[in-house]
Formats: sequence, structure tokens, C-alpha cells
Amino acid sequence: MSERVRITAEQDRRASRLLSIYGIGRWTALLIVSEIGEIGRFPSAKHLCSYAGLVPSVHVSGNTSYTGHLTKQGSKWLRWALVEAAHHAIRKPPYRDFYQKTAKRRGKAIATVAVARKILKAIYHVLRKEEKSLPRDEEKGRMSLG
Repeated sequence: MSERVRITAEQDRRASRLLSIYGIGRWTALLIVSEIGEIGRFPSAKHLCSYAGLVPSVHVSGNTSYTGHLTKQGSKWLRWALVEAAHHAIRKPPYRDFYQKTAKRRGKAIATVAVARKILKAIYHVLRKEEKSLPRDEEKGRMSLG
């Protein structure tokens, strides 16, 4: 089965582009591509994050607004794949640095979801702009998050 996954991921141009993002392997790339569908249907990365349910719910009353837990709208498989990718991505910079900074302020679970959202934004830009990968910091051999 893993040979079939490898071949399919290499033949799918979108999945092969996703392999350049830290935390995403062949199986995860195929799952993400199948759950997102055509990237053109999302006008922005924020819309894709909302589709995946990786944004907080917002409660507004009068002039006061409160943000709550994740909306968990959309595909639970996409959300699961991104959180799994985040667990792998936080092992190396630049995601590790972002994770540690966020975890110190907000806690580990919220930091993991923040990394998953950052990965999803990177996925959006890689698929939308049809770039081979994110820009890499040549000296350090790692991606720059801009």
C-alpha cells in the first residue's frame, strides 16, 4: 500500500508541491488535496482556514465581541491531518520557534492549532500561486515564513 501512495503522491502535481512544506508527508498531502478540492474556490487563505474549522467562533453583542473555541465547521479529516502535520512540523524551525512562543503565552494545545493554521495558509499559497515550494533561507536550509 505504501508504494501505491508514493506513486500517487508523486504523480499528483498538487500533492507533490505540498511535500515541500514541513510536516506534510505523502499520505497527508493526498488527504489534504482530496479534502480541499479545487483551491480556486477559496478567495483567500482566511476562507480556507474557516472552511477547515481552524478559526475561533465569534460572539458579538452590541459593541462587545468574544472569541471562543474552534468552530469545527468543515472537514474533520482536513482538520485532523493539519493538526498531525503540525505535531511533526514543530520539531524543526521555523514552526518550532512560533510554537514555543505561542505555547508560552497560550498553552500547548492552542499553539498546535496555531501552527496547523499557519501550515494551512502555506498550503493555500503554494497551491494558489503554483509555486514549487515556499522560499527557503539558503544559509540555514529552512523555510522562511515571511
